[in-house]
Amino acid sequence: MKTLRKFIEEAELPAEATSVATAEPVHKSEGPLKPLLRRSVSLPRALLPALIVIFLSACTVGPDYVRAPSIVGGSYVHAEQLQEHNQTREPAPLDTWWKGFDDPVLEQIVERAVAQNLDVAAAMARIEQARAAARGANAARLPQGEFNAQVAREYQSLNSALGEVGSTLPGYKRTQTQQDIGAGASWELDLAGGLKRDAQAAQAEYQAAEASGAAVRISVAAEAADAYFKVRGAQERIALAEQQVQTEQNLLELVRVRLAGGVGTDREVAQAEAILQQARASLPPLRAERDRQLNRLDVLMGAQPGSGAKQLLDRPASYAIPAIAAESDPAALLRRRPDVIAAERRVAASNERIGSALSEYYPKLSLGALLGFETLRGGTLFDSGSFQPAGVVGLRWRLFDFGRVDAEVGRSRGAEAEALANYRQSMLRATEDVENAIVTLSELENEQAILSREVSAHQRARSSAEDAYKGGAVSLLEVLDEDRQLLASRDRLAQTRADDARAAVAAFRALGGGWAGAADKLAER
Repeated sequence: MKTLRKFIEEAELPAEATSVATAEPVHKSEGPLKPLLRRSVSLPRALLPALIVIFLSACTVGPDYVRAPSIVGGSYVHAEQLQEHNQTREPAPLDTWWKGFDDPVLEQIVERAVAQNLDVAAAMARIEQARAAARGANAARLPQGEFNAQVAREYQSLNSALGEVGSTLPGYKRTQTQQDIGAGASWELDLAGGLKRDAQAAQAEYQAAEASGAAVRISVAAEAADAYFKVRGAQERIALAEQQVQTEQNLLELVRVRLAGGVGTDREVAQAEAILQQARASLPPLRAERDRQLNRLDVLMGAQPGSGAKQLLDRPASYAIPAIAAESDPAALLRRRPDVIAAERRVAASNERIGSALSEYYPKLSLGALLGFETLRGGTLFDSGSFQPAGVVGLRWRLFDFGRVDAEVGRSRGAEAEALANYRQSMLRATEDVENAIVTLSELENEQAILSREVSAHQRARSSAEDAYKGGAVSLLEVLDEDRQLLASRDRLAQTRADDARAAVAAFRALGGGWAGAADKLAER
């Protein structure tokens, strides 16, 4: 920032300008405004304070914000795997990705969760707080006015300072009524731009709160879908376990019939009973997992656990995993992820706080004015004699604070460094989330295909083993072993189907899906 003297000396006046008091010409070699600094100059000296205010009010100290460059680039490592996933599927809109699963129950659950979730409500309240703080920071840069009126009636002590003096005067009355009314205005001139920096910081924090609110919405939508598919997976596994229990019950009946016919043995009956109980024992943990996820859904929808989700899920599951339209490169992802946008806005806010701290090195000038009336005599409040205007010019300059301003500046710079590190970390984590989601989705689909073939093979082997057992070619042990393997593979396949859908949800979440419109606007601010 230029010094005031240099600013004055570099200003331009017409070549023929003259000094009012001395009638001396102003020579450019002398500096066009140097006469303003001379004691003999009367009119320009009167304008000097105005020039000082104009000059200083045009200054804004501190670094101007420049967005940090992205530290990710190129393309996704597992992009080809995502393309394979998308080949035979219909794409889902990223803003409302849950509709791409073509499941009315899922749509109803996610939309209820987003509308009624209390975390979302709290995030909206934080946005309102940040918006109000931004309005307050902008208002601090403007003049403020106030109106005051007061009537005070007093019975004055004769032993007080005023009473002792007043009691000696003729006509003194101990009972006095003081009336005053007035309007005042004050304005802190933002000489070094500290208030401007505060307003810019508050605006950036408001934008960060908006992005954080969108991140909460994305998280709630994904959590609701994740819990839904966990419930569906548990339901399928329960149905398979119940089928297996019925199969083992039928097998036990067969063994008992063979025992009654003198073909079977007590050992075979015990083995069949054991495998039946094993199948039954798999049901309680599956039911517990289902109920836990139902309670989770109720809480996500802002309802008491056990009150609503169970009724929604009485309908059978019917969904298909859609294609996932990812951005072309990680750099484009950063413009979509609200957590990354929020981290970048916090960097901007911390940068503005540096300027606010630096402004404490400079003087603060405030102007005040009061127009009012005051009287001790009734009926004379608005007389000319009661009129008492006032004007105030205040100056505050922290010249000797033993390093307090230095400490504030150092803390602000440290906060900016922390925010910048968090911003860069958010870039890396966003890219990591997408890479992990893609590879998990791809490998789960491969696992599902393998398990489907495994289940088919176990079903054929189990059927052949039962036929051979009925014919006496094999022992019951081989049939029971095939039952165990078939139950395990079918259960694993059902779990993998649910995990595959959950992986798709995680992919949409990693890509910043679940909010519309505001992403590009926030990213471009």
